Amino acid sequence: MPATGPRPLRADARRNRDRLLDAAVRAFSQLGPDVTLDAIAKDAGVGIGTLYRHFPTREALVEAAYRNELARLCEAAADLLEKLPPDQAARTWMDHFVDYMTTKRGMADALRAVIASGGNPFSESRDRLTDAIATLLKAGVATGTLRADIEPADVLAGLGGISLTAGEPSQRDQAGRLLDLLMDGLRYRA
Repeated sequence: MPATGPRPLRADARRNRDRLLDAAVRAFSQLGPDVTLDAIAKDAGVGIGTLYRHFPTREALVEAAYRNELARLCEAAADLLEKLPPDQAARTWMDHFVDYMTTKRGMADALRAVIASGGNPFSESRDRLTDAIATLLKAGVATGTLRADIEPADVLAGLGGISLTAGEPSQRDQAGRLLDLLMDGLRYRA
């Protein structure tokens, strides 16, 4: 008998899972790690049994919510390149990155609880983020709008610094100015 992977979720189960992940991000970011799972299920419009069917522990829910946000951010790079010129796609993605970091900061206590229980929600973060940045940079180099001598890890470090110094919602104007400065450094000048 051939081995098979996990069965794909039915459409309604997938919607429920997505709603739970969105509700979890909101709850852990805004209310902290002690928010009840029942409150998250209620916000998602599902029963607590549905939550536990998808996420058997609080830690599993926190880790899945974080990884889902990471996946959304990384997948946005290719989506933006389909709609915008590479330099504009890169700058728009940087805004998404700051949003992601703000959410991650809001979830910090919940993520620490995952780590304390032996999980590692960040195991793939750096590689996935540098791959997304590399995709954006490569497209910009191909069109002649971005420099060819930029390391994706350096851009990630710059974005991390901006997020640390101006990552609060009240600092969005400053974050935007700092992102514009970073983009100016990435642009190709003949």
